[in-house]
Amino acid sequence: MLELDEPQLALVSGLLNRMRAVMASDYRAKYDMLRSYLRILMHESLNMLPVVPADSHAGAAARITAQFLALLERQFPIDSPGQSMALRTPAAFAQGLAVHTNHLNRSVKMVTGRTTSRVISDRMIKEAQALLQHTDWSVAQIAGGLGFEEPAYFTNFFKKYTGTAPARTRVSA
Repeated sequence: MLELDEPQLALVSGLLNRMRAVMASDYRAKYDMLRSYLRILMHESLNMLPVVPADSHAGAAARITAQFLALLERQFPIDSPGQSMALRTPAAFAQGLAVHTNHLNRSVKMVTGRTTSRVISDRMIKEAQALLQHTDWSVAQIAGGLGFEEPAYFTNFFKKYTGTAPARTRVSA
């Protein structure tokens, strides 16, 4: 998962808007143009990826981090209120990847610059915000889907990372 800063977001948004305009146009070679824009978008995206430090363990750390991120992403989106995240802790992910928790933590920190817990929390917050904005599920249902046993724990977690209550996020969306 790639998180974009403002200039990067503006660049990607601009390219996507240009692609939409070309698609809506009557230009004869619009599909060739769209392929060109897609190539530019792919190269710009690759250019935005963080640089992996060049040391002897970087390959293994990058591989483990990629596996961790793929395993994290496979838990989303949460499609129904009855669905729940199976893995929520670094230890659970480490077990799923058959590596020691400390090894996973070191690898993720080396590659992303963030702790494993922070990466998990950031992704959970992103999913919570999407569910609050795009579903009519209750806060309790969203909490359950994200693996929280009590809605109050979810509310505290959400407030800690966003500075606002889940119900308030829904109202402002």
